[in-house]
This record gives sequence, C-alpha cells and structure tokens, in this order.
Amino acid sequence: MSDLSRMTFTSSRPLTLGVELELQLVSLRDYDLTRAATDLLAGLRYDDRFGEVKLEITESMIEVNSRPRQDVTAIAADLEGLRDVLVTHCRRNNIAICGGGTHPFHHWPERRICPGERFAMLNERYGYLSKQFTVFGQHIHIGVTSGDDAIWLTHALNGYVPHFVALSASSPFLDATDTGFESARLNAVSAFPLSGQAPDVADWTAFLDHMALLQSCGVAESIKDLYWDVRPKPEFGTVEVRVCDTPLTVDRATELAAFAQCLSRYLLRERPPVVPAMQALVARYNKFQACRFGFAAELADPIRRRTEPLGETLPALIDTLAGDADALGCGRQMENLKLLAESRYGDAAWLRATARAAGNLHDLTRAAAQRFAQPSFYRPHA
Repeated sequence: MSDLSRMTFTSSRPLTLGVELELQLVSLRDYDLTRAATDLLAGLRYDDRFGEVKLEITESMIEVNSRPRQDVTAIAADLEGLRDVLVTHCRRNNIAICGGGTHPFHHWPERRICPGERFAMLNERYGYLSKQFTVFGQHIHIGVTSGDDAIWLTHALNGYVPHFVALSASSPFLDATDTGFESARLNAVSAFPLSGQAPDVADWTAFLDHMALLQSCGVAESIKDLYWDVRPKPEFGTVEVRVCDTPLTVDRATELAAFAQCLSRYLLRERPPVVPAMQALVARYNKFQACRFGFAAELADPIRRRTEPLGETLPALIDTLAGDADALGCGRQMENLKLLAESRYGDAAWLRATARAAGNLHDLTRAAAQRFAQPSFYRPHA
C-alpha cells in the first residue's frame, strides 16, 4: 500500500480539461457486445497523438483518453481523432464501436474480464458486479492549482451532479428492456460500496486523513478505489466528474466538457456557499431523480426547503455561465446544450424513438454505431 500521508497534489494550470470515454465494441453480425478489446489493442498501430486507447474491465469495452488541453476546441480535435482511429481499426476487424451508457440487450454473464492485475483484483473483490460493470461512462477532468481547491471544487460540483446526468443520459435500455430510466447505467455504479458523494472533508489535509483511515481499515488501497460522483485526482492535478453516460456522439462529449469547464470557472470565481452536509441529505435522491426522469426531474433544495424543476433551472444556469463560455471560447457548445435542455430531447429520447422505428434492439444498436461514426460538427478546419 502507498503512504497516503505523503501524497502530494500536482498543481495544474487552472481549468485544464481532459476527457475519458468508455466505448462499446459490438459485432457487425448481430450488434451484440463482442469479446475483442485485447486483440484490438494488440493490432492497433497508433502514435498517441490524440491521447490514449486503453483496456477497461471487460473485453467488450475500450477506453479512450484525450490529452490534457486548455480549451474544448483541442478536446474536440482529440476526441475526433481518437474516434476516427478506432472506427477505422474496428472496421478492419469486422467490429463496430458505439456510444451510449449501456448496451441495450447484452447478457452480463457472457462478459470476460480483461487481463491485468487490477482487473483481476476487482473481479475477486466484487464478484459478479465486475461483469455487470460493463457500462459506459464519460469522465471529465478539470485542472486546479492546489489540493485545497480540489476539495472545495469537488464539494461545489456535487450540487450539479443531476445536471450532468440529465445532459448526458443515454442508457434507457438494459437486458433488452426499456427500464423507464433516462440513465440506468448509474444503478450499476451505485452497487459499489465506495460510490456516491464525497464525504464532508474540509481541505486536502482532512482528505488525506480520511484516506489514511480507509486504508488502515482495509476499505481502500488508493483513490482508484473510490467510485465517488466527483473526486480529486492528485496525480493529474484535477477534479474528476464521473457521473456522465458516454454520449452517442463525440460532439455531445465535447459539449459536456465545455459545461464542466464553464461551471468550474464560475464556481471558483464566485465561490458560492457550499454546505456538503446539507447536500448529502438529498444527494442520492436528486441523482435518482435525474437518472429516472432526466430533464423532468424535481430536485430537492435542502437550504430553501423546496423542490426545483431541473428542466427550468438548467437553461437558466447555462445563461448564467454565458460570460464564462465567451471567455473560454465555447459559446457554441453551451448554446447547443441550452437548446438540448429546452427541447428535452437528449440521447435517451433518441434511443427510444429509434428503437420504436426500427422495431428491434439489434437495429437500434446498428443505428447508434453509425451515428457515433459520423464526422463531428466541431471538426477542426484544416
């Protein structure tokens, strides 16, 4: 075990961005998940110019990580490049790559754990949950200068978990069934004992004390074992938002990164009061509301002791962030998110409508894979 008491926070340039996407590998024969990740990576000829391509916990998943970037234009270029590399390589291997937070109809017992010491440990620790963890999310990293800022921003962003969930929701189907949820993926994450909201620690020193306690009790060996909705990532010098479903397009992934960057800039500048203990009273309920109802969620406000309709407050929040969006050069992405929130027609709605039109979930997955392969609206000009 590492000595957490000596863990240092690597200072980053403020508001640096990084994006991770977990992606589905599906067979061109029937569009079910296929066991291909290890073989695909073994044959991949790629120079890492856009970021990394990595294994995830099961062989039916692949993860891509952008490089650390200062603006969403560069993030868009990385995600476009990574997508093109994988789409081309997968096509050569009779495989398609797909977005979405869950595969609509796969059977989790058929999944196989990827080789690797950590994956083997997770399988041993969590049993069948490790195979059911074949779900697909987007993680967004935001750079901060210090561990104390990381802890403060972690708590501040926790209040906006439902907003990220609603904007990214793309997992209405599970086990060949419409779950009635906009995001069923997060139900799989919630099964893990160290999921949910970060504890009420005041600063980086208090966080290290908390981690030392977990380590000494055998609860966690490292920060990797924390499946919190938002968590600090000291080796990168970032705060990591972990609640988004993988979108159906890299455009939506870019827009979500813009939202995270604008929101973080606003919060770090304005420093509104944050009361983690009060947030914790309603955090699980509010996340459930967003997972179940998406933009129609009714969120509990424990300070004002009332509920607020997410579908009304989210566009207003995006308006509040307009100045930050202009300063960061992502006004177009934020305007598209506002239109999305106002229309309430996100990826989950598209999946349901496409499933109805197709009449089966195999053709739905084929359509989703085709959508992911389309060129980006934000494709950089040559």
